[in-house]
Amino acid sequence: MSSDQVDDGDATEGAAAATGIAAGNTAVKAPTNKAHIGKSLREWGLVVIIAIAAALLMRVFVVQQFYVAGESMDYTLHNDDRVLVNKLSYDLHDPNRGDVVVLEEQKGLTQRDLIKRVIGLPGETIEMRKCVVYIDGKVLVEPYLDPAVVTPGNCGNDFTPLTVLKDHVFVMGDNRPGSGDSRGPLGQVDYDQIVGRAFVVIWPKSHWKWL
Repeated sequence: MSSDQVDDGDATEGAAAATGIAAGNTAVKAPTNKAHIGKSLREWGLVVIIAIAAALLMRVFVVQQFYVAGESMDYTLHNDDRVLVNKLSYDLHDPNRGDVVVLEEQKGLTQRDLIKRVIGLPGETIEMRKCVVYIDGKVLVEPYLDPAVVTPGNCGNDFTPLTVLKDHVFVMGDNRPGSGDSRGPLGQVDYDQIVGRAFVVIWPKSHWKWL
């Protein structure tokens, strides 16, 4: 019988066991406090290792925190805001217009992450005239823009009609006059450059909101 097993037989069996011990059989001893503590430490160590591994896997594959650097998304997002990004979103479906996404931008030997809003989808014709965005000839309603930030004549560069490529999106910042985005060198963004969808602001508490 192993040290962590308990005989749950009746009194007669217990008497027989006692007789066997008296006859010279080896008695089963209860685990010592030292052995019990050692076993508990091993169990807790395993729990901690599993918890750390699960947290790392969550960060790498599921949800990751990013902080906002800059003002290109004012006033939806502010400098130093912390957001949570769902990295599985676009494994399940394609990006949607209006999604706030984190992008990987390659710059020579360096790499930085950008955060922008999806405006144009694959196959659509998009243009901007006098600060108004048109999708396939129809005005795009953009309630997320702050009229104190984006005003007529202060929205960055207009652009002539272009067609969004397959498996690409056209992105812009909500702070149109202060955003480097698909209107400039960034260009259209390949799906493979999208890290995930930002879905909530978690810090500071005063800025908490769903995106």
